[in-house]
Amino acid sequence: MEELAEAAGIPVRTLRFYRERRLLPPPRRDGRIAWYSESHLARLRTIAALLERGHTLGGIAELIAAWEKGRTLGGVAELLGVGDTLAAPWSDETPVVLTPQELAEYFGDDISPENLTAALEIGYISVDGENALHTSRRLLDVSAALVREGVPLAAVLAAGREVRCHVDAVAELFTQVVKTHVLGPLDDLPPEHVQRVSDTMQRLRPLAKDIVDAEMSLAMERRVRAEIEAWLLRQQSATRPGGGPAHSETRERPAPPGPPA
Repeated sequence: MEELAEAAGIPVRTLRFYRERRLLPPPRRDGRIAWYSESHLARLRTIAALLERGHTLGGIAELIAAWEKGRTLGGVAELLGVGDTLAAPWSDETPVVLTPQELAEYFGDDISPENLTAALEIGYISVDGENALHTSRRLLDVSAALVREGVPLAAVLAAGREVRCHVDAVAELFTQVVKTHVLGPLDDLPPEHVQRVSDTMQRLRPLAKDIVDAEMSLAMERRVRAEIEAWLLRQQSATRPGGGPAHSETRERPAPPGPPA
Protein backbone atom coordinates (compact mmCIF):
# COMPACT_ATOMS: atom_id res chain seq x y z
CA MET A 1 0.00 0.00 0.00
CA GLU A 2 2.83 2.40 0.82
CA GLU A 3 4.48 1.71 -2.54
CA LEU A 4 1.23 2.29 -4.42
CA ALA A 5 0.55 5.54 -2.56
CA GLU A 6 4.07 6.77 -3.35
CA ALA A 7 3.71 5.89 -7.04
CA ALA A 8 0.38 7.73 -7.20
CA GLY A 9 1.69 10.73 -5.26
CA ILE A 10 -0.97 10.57 -2.53
CA PRO A 11 -0.85 9.93 1.23
CA VAL A 12 -1.48 6.41 2.48
CA ARG A 13 -4.50 7.64 4.47
CA THR A 14 -6.06 8.88 1.21
CA LEU A 15 -5.50 5.48 -0.35
CA ARG A 16 -7.20 3.80 2.62
CA PHE A 17 -10.11 6.23 2.32
CA TYR A 18 -10.52 5.36 -1.37
CA ARG A 19 -10.59 1.67 -0.49
CA GLU A 20 -13.22 2.26 2.19
CA ARG A 21 -15.35 4.14 -0.36
CA ARG A 22 -14.90 1.23 -2.79
CA LEU A 23 -13.23 3.49 -5.31
CA LEU A 24 -10.33 1.07 -5.51
CA PRO A 25 -10.63 -2.71 -6.01
CA PRO A 26 -9.09 -4.92 -3.33
CA PRO A 27 -5.51 -6.12 -3.87
CA ARG A 28 -4.48 -9.67 -4.66
CA ARG A 29 -3.67 -11.49 -1.45
CA ASP A 30 -0.69 -13.81 -1.06
CA GLY A 31 -0.71 -14.82 2.57
CA ARG A 32 -0.22 -11.64 4.57
CA ILE A 33 1.08 -9.73 1.55
CA ALA A 34 -1.24 -7.52 -0.50
CA TRP A 35 -0.20 -7.03 -4.12
CA TYR A 36 -1.31 -3.97 -6.07
CA SER A 37 -1.00 -3.83 -9.86
CA GLU A 38 -0.78 -1.29 -12.67
CA SER A 39 -4.58 -1.30 -12.86
CA HIS A 40 -4.75 0.07 -9.29
CA LEU A 41 -2.31 2.85 -10.20
CA ALA A 42 -4.30 3.64 -13.36
CA ARG A 43 -7.49 3.81 -11.25
CA LEU A 44 -5.88 6.29 -8.85
CA ARG A 45 -4.72 8.48 -11.73
CA THR A 46 -8.24 8.43 -13.17
CA ILE A 47 -9.68 9.48 -9.82
CA ALA A 48 -7.16 12.32 -9.58
CA ALA A 49 -8.01 13.52 -13.10
CA LEU A 50 -11.76 13.50 -12.37
CA LEU A 51 -11.25 15.38 -9.09
CA GLU A 52 -9.27 18.04 -10.97
CA ARG A 53 -12.25 18.45 -13.30
CA GLY A 54 -14.53 19.16 -10.35
CA HIS A 55 -16.24 15.81 -9.89
CA THR A 56 -17.11 14.70 -6.36
CA LEU A 57 -16.02 11.39 -4.87
CA GLY A 58 -19.65 10.30 -4.86
CA GLY A 59 -19.97 11.02 -8.56
CA ILE A 60 -16.70 9.27 -9.27
CA ALA A 61 -17.89 6.21 -7.32
CA GLU A 62 -21.08 6.13 -9.42
CA LEU A 63 -19.07 6.46 -12.60
CA ILE A 64 -16.71 3.63 -11.63
CA ALA A 65 -19.63 1.41 -10.63
CA ALA A 66 -21.29 2.04 -13.99
CA TRP A 67 -18.05 1.22 -15.81
CA GLU A 68 -17.57 -2.02 -13.89
CA LYS A 69 -21.17 -3.04 -14.59
CA GLY A 70 -20.48 -2.72 -18.30
CA ARG A 71 -22.57 0.32 -19.11
CA THR A 72 -22.01 1.84 -22.53
CA LEU A 73 -19.74 4.79 -23.14
CA GLY A 74 -22.84 6.84 -23.80
CA GLY A 75 -24.14 5.94 -20.33
CA VAL A 76 -20.86 6.96 -18.74
CA ALA A 77 -20.93 10.23 -20.68
CA GLU A 78 -24.45 10.78 -19.38
CA LEU A 79 -23.18 10.42 -15.83
CA LEU A 80 -20.57 13.06 -16.60
CA GLY A 81 -23.31 15.39 -17.78
CA VAL A 82 -22.55 15.47 -21.51
CA GLY A 83 -24.99 12.85 -22.81
CA ASP A 84 -23.97 11.02 -25.96
CA THR A 85 -22.30 14.00 -27.61
CA LEU A 86 -18.77 12.98 -26.63
CA ALA A 87 -19.26 9.25 -27.09
CA ALA A 88 -17.52 9.08 -30.48
CA PRO A 89 -13.93 7.93 -29.97
CA TRP A 90 -11.04 10.02 -31.26
CA SER A 91 -8.83 7.03 -31.91
CA ASP A 92 -9.50 4.20 -34.37
CA GLU A 93 -7.15 1.85 -32.56
CA THR A 94 -8.43 -1.66 -31.87
CA PRO A 95 -7.30 -3.33 -28.62
CA VAL A 96 -6.10 -6.94 -28.86
CA VAL A 97 -6.41 -9.62 -26.18
CA LEU A 98 -3.41 -11.96 -26.20
CA THR A 99 -2.75 -15.13 -24.27
CA PRO A 100 0.81 -15.61 -22.97
CA GLN A 101 1.36 -18.12 -25.79
CA GLU A 102 0.16 -15.65 -28.44
CA LEU A 103 2.38 -12.93 -26.98
CA ALA A 104 5.35 -15.28 -27.23
CA GLU A 105 4.47 -16.04 -30.85
CA TYR A 106 4.67 -12.32 -31.64
CA PHE A 107 7.99 -11.61 -29.94
CA GLY A 108 9.65 -14.95 -29.23
CA ASP A 109 12.70 -14.83 -26.99
CA ASP A 110 12.36 -11.06 -26.58
CA ILE A 111 9.55 -11.63 -24.08
CA SER A 112 11.22 -10.95 -20.73
CA PRO A 113 10.15 -9.52 -17.36
CA GLU A 114 12.05 -6.33 -18.17
CA ASN A 115 10.32 -5.84 -21.52
CA LEU A 116 6.90 -6.67 -20.07
CA THR A 117 7.46 -4.11 -17.31
CA ALA A 118 8.46 -1.49 -19.88
CA ALA A 119 5.38 -2.25 -22.01
CA LEU A 120 3.17 -1.88 -18.93
CA GLU A 121 4.78 1.44 -17.99
CA ILE A 122 4.34 2.85 -21.50
CA GLY A 123 0.74 1.68 -21.59
CA TYR A 124 1.10 -0.65 -24.57
CA ILE A 125 -0.30 -3.58 -22.61
CA SER A 126 -2.36 -4.10 -19.48
CA VAL A 127 -3.30 -7.21 -17.54
CA ASP A 128 -6.67 -8.75 -18.44
CA GLY A 129 -7.09 -11.69 -16.08
CA GLU A 130 -4.57 -14.30 -17.24
CA ASN A 131 -4.17 -12.57 -20.59
CA ALA A 132 -2.60 -9.35 -21.86
CA LEU A 133 -4.57 -6.53 -23.48
CA HIS A 134 -2.57 -4.61 -26.09
CA THR A 135 -3.88 -1.10 -26.60
CA SER A 136 -3.50 -1.05 -30.40
CA ARG A 137 -3.54 -3.67 -33.16
CA ARG A 138 -1.46 -1.36 -35.38
CA LEU A 139 1.19 -0.76 -32.73
CA LEU A 140 1.32 -4.48 -31.99
CA ASP A 141 1.82 -5.36 -35.67
CA VAL A 142 4.45 -2.64 -36.18
CA SER A 143 6.36 -3.68 -33.06
CA ALA A 144 6.36 -7.33 -34.14
CA ALA A 145 7.49 -6.35 -37.66
CA LEU A 146 10.43 -4.36 -36.26
CA VAL A 147 11.46 -7.29 -34.08
CA ARG A 148 11.35 -9.59 -37.12
CA GLU A 149 13.62 -7.13 -38.94
CA GLY A 150 16.18 -7.53 -36.17
CA VAL A 151 15.38 -4.61 -33.85
CA PRO A 152 15.41 -5.82 -30.21
CA LEU A 153 12.08 -5.44 -28.44
CA ALA A 154 13.79 -3.40 -25.72
CA ALA A 155 14.87 -0.88 -28.38
CA VAL A 156 11.36 -0.83 -29.87
CA LEU A 157 9.88 -0.07 -26.45
CA ALA A 158 12.50 2.59 -25.72
CA ALA A 159 11.70 4.25 -29.06
CA GLY A 160 7.99 3.97 -28.30
CA ARG A 161 8.51 5.79 -25.01
CA GLU A 162 10.30 8.64 -26.84
CA VAL A 163 7.65 8.78 -29.57
CA ARG A 164 4.92 8.97 -26.90
CA CYS A 165 6.55 12.09 -25.42
CA HIS A 166 6.83 13.78 -28.82
CA VAL A 167 3.28 13.01 -29.99
CA ASP A 168 1.89 14.12 -26.63
CA ALA A 169 3.61 17.45 -27.20
CA VAL A 170 2.18 17.66 -30.73
CA ALA A 171 -1.32 16.83 -29.47
CA GLU A 172 -1.02 19.48 -26.76
CA LEU A 173 0.09 22.06 -29.34
CA PHE A 174 -2.78 21.30 -31.73
CA THR A 175 -5.32 21.21 -28.89
CA GLN A 176 -4.24 24.61 -27.60
CA VAL A 177 -4.33 26.13 -31.10
CA VAL A 178 -7.88 24.86 -31.63
CA LYS A 179 -8.97 25.88 -28.14
CA THR A 180 -7.56 29.40 -28.55
CA HIS A 181 -8.62 30.18 -32.10
CA VAL A 182 -11.68 27.99 -32.72
CA LEU A 183 -13.45 26.92 -29.55
CA GLY A 184 -12.68 29.75 -27.18
CA PRO A 185 -12.77 29.38 -23.36
CA LEU A 186 -14.22 26.06 -22.17
CA ASP A 187 -14.67 27.04 -18.52
CA ASP A 188 -18.30 26.95 -17.42
CA LEU A 189 -19.35 25.65 -20.82
CA PRO A 190 -23.16 25.54 -21.02
CA PRO A 191 -24.53 22.01 -21.64
CA GLU A 192 -26.23 23.15 -24.85
CA HIS A 193 -22.81 24.02 -26.32
CA VAL A 194 -21.24 20.62 -25.68
CA GLN A 195 -22.57 19.30 -29.00
CA ARG A 196 -20.89 22.18 -30.83
CA VAL A 197 -17.55 21.36 -29.21
CA SER A 198 -17.92 17.68 -30.10
CA ASP A 199 -18.86 18.44 -33.71
CA THR A 200 -15.96 20.86 -34.10
CA MET A 201 -13.42 18.40 -32.74
CA GLN A 202 -14.70 15.67 -35.04
CA ARG A 203 -14.32 17.96 -38.06
CA LEU A 204 -10.79 18.89 -37.02
CA ARG A 205 -9.79 15.31 -36.25
CA PRO A 206 -8.66 14.38 -39.81
CA LEU A 207 -6.80 17.68 -40.10
CA ALA A 208 -4.69 16.89 -37.05
CA LYS A 209 -3.88 13.42 -38.38
CA ASP A 210 -3.01 14.80 -41.84
CA ILE A 211 -0.64 17.37 -40.33
CA VAL A 212 1.24 14.72 -38.36
CA ASP A 213 1.32 12.30 -41.31
CA ALA A 214 2.60 14.93 -43.76
CA GLU A 215 5.23 16.30 -41.38
CA MET A 216 6.41 12.77 -40.51
CA SER A 217 6.73 11.87 -44.20
CA LEU A 218 8.73 15.02 -44.92
CA ALA A 219 10.93 14.50 -41.86
CA MET A 220 11.68 10.90 -42.85
CA GLU A 221 12.52 12.05 -46.37
CA ARG A 222 14.98 14.61 -45.00
CA ARG A 223 16.58 12.16 -42.60
CA VAL A 224 16.90 9.34 -45.14
CA ARG A 225 18.37 11.71 -47.76
CA ALA A 226 20.91 12.97 -45.22
CA GLU A 227 21.90 9.42 -44.28
CA ILE A 228 22.32 8.41 -47.94
CA GLU A 229 24.39 11.49 -48.74
CA ALA A 230 26.63 10.85 -45.73
CA TRP A 231 27.07 7.22 -46.80
CA LEU A 232 27.96 8.23 -50.38
CA LEU A 233 30.56 10.68 -49.06
CA ARG A 234 32.10 7.94 -46.92
CA GLN A 235 32.19 5.57 -49.90
CA GLN A 236 33.76 8.24 -52.11
CA SER A 237 36.38 8.99 -49.48
CA ALA A 238 37.18 5.30 -49.04
CA THR A 239 37.88 4.83 -52.78
CA ARG A 240 40.45 7.64 -52.94
CA PRO A 241 44.17 6.85 -52.45
CA GLY A 242 44.90 7.11 -48.78
CA GLY A 243 41.25 7.65 -48.04
CA GLY A 244 41.84 11.39 -47.69
CA PRO A 245 39.79 14.21 -49.10
CA ALA A 246 40.06 14.92 -52.79
CA HIS A 247 41.99 17.96 -54.02
CA SER A 248 41.31 19.71 -57.28
CA GLU A 249 43.93 18.88 -59.90
CA THR A 250 46.06 21.77 -61.22
CA ARG A 251 48.46 21.66 -64.13
CA GLU A 252 52.03 22.48 -63.14
CA ARG A 253 53.24 25.53 -65.03
CA PRO A 254 56.88 25.79 -66.17
CA ALA A 255 59.06 28.22 -64.25
CA PRO A 256 59.67 31.55 -65.99
CA PRO A 257 63.04 31.85 -67.75
CA GLY A 258 65.86 33.32 -65.67
CA PRO A 259 67.89 36.43 -66.55
CA PRO A 260 70.34 36.10 -69.45
CA ALA A 261 73.83 35.04 -68.50
